[in-house]
Amino acid sequence: MNKPTERLYNGIIKENPTFVLTLGMCPTLAVTTSAINGLGMGLSTMVVLALSNLMISLLRKIIPDKVRIPAFIVIVASFVTMVELLLQAYVPFLYDALGIYIPLIVVNCIILGRAESYASKNGPLPSLFDGIGMGLGFSLALTCIGLVREILGSGKFFGFAILGSKAPEIFGSDILQHYVPINIFVMAPGAFFVLAALTAIQNKVKINGEKKGKDMSRIQSGCSEDCMACGESGCARRFYDADAGKKEEGK
Repeated sequence: MNKPTERLYNGIIKENPTFVLTLGMCPTLAVTTSAINGLGMGLSTMVVLALSNLMISLLRKIIPDKVRIPAFIVIVASFVTMVELLLQAYVPFLYDALGIYIPLIVVNCIILGRAESYASKNGPLPSLFDGIGMGLGFSLALTCIGLVREILGSGKFFGFAILGSKAPEIFGSDILQHYVPINIFVMAPGAFFVLAALTAIQNKVKINGEKKGKDMSRIQSGCSEDCMACGESGCARRFYDADAGKKEEGK
């Protein structure tokens, strides 16, 4: 499962970092008060994830095992610094909106998790597309959450008023202008409500598909624990016991 298209599909759908693996919850809940913020955070993370995966894969045979985690952090921190400076210089409004969560990308468990479980065990090209796929999945999730919160909480769509007193009239009717924004959706509890609702919708789709006899195995909740049938060569849970002559898990 190392083809570029498969790595992209894996990150966006099969093992989406937010909706399936529930990783990176801190920025997911904190910055998604609008779709722009969610998209900006997701794309920033994607750039760091793709470049760090590529660099770690290129250096995987050089970095000693005993210092691999500190080495990974240094590589990730270098790319995060580059992204932070570029945002500060060219997209200052997004830089101000994301704030402390930009430097905190360094300790995002999605990035370190993919570095340890995949990039350090696979070639440069698959690792690059694995990072892009996971980053796109993260961006899609944050944008969806931010979009729902923005529409319900402030009556806007990517910053443009579509509901409430500032909404435009449609076909001579001001029906959309009577909408009263639900402020809780742009507050901290709103992030939990929207995340729970979107995750529940995904699970409902999966359950309905299984009832109809469709193969829904492409939408999983992390590891299937079926190591014998698993095609994930970069999984850290798999190893071959030469003495026993079989694969075991969890070590």
